Amino acid sequence: VQLVESGGGSVQAGGSLRLSCEASESIVNYDCMGWFREASGSGREGVAAIDSDGTTHYADSVKGRFTISQDNAKNTLYLQMNALKPEDTDMYYCTADCQVYAGSWYGGYWGQGTQVTVSS
Repeated sequence: VQLVESGGGSVQAGGSLRLSCEASESIVNYDCMGWFREASGSGREGVAAIDSDGTTHYADSVKGRFTISQDNAKNTLYLQMNALKPEDTDMYYCTADCQVYAGSWYGGYWGQGTQVTVSS
């Protein structure tokens, strides 16, 4: 599967962005679709994920501010990010075939990433 992210950019603190991830094949093929982020020199951390049954998972740092959703007809995953903070600045990656289990997050196939920069 090929995943292409878009929607990143620069925004002031308190602003909003919506990330999109378009897949080259049906995303219903995957039990989990998700978003991770990675700061330069750090490992990737899970941000939000959605299971095939609609169950959603969020990192504590984004709960109440970010919302993950998907449009199966468009093979597209979304991440609505509100009330953005400077610490949300990162490269955001879409992943297919992820897993969230016992508090651990695992990615599968990856997109190329989209940069989000939040200024104070």
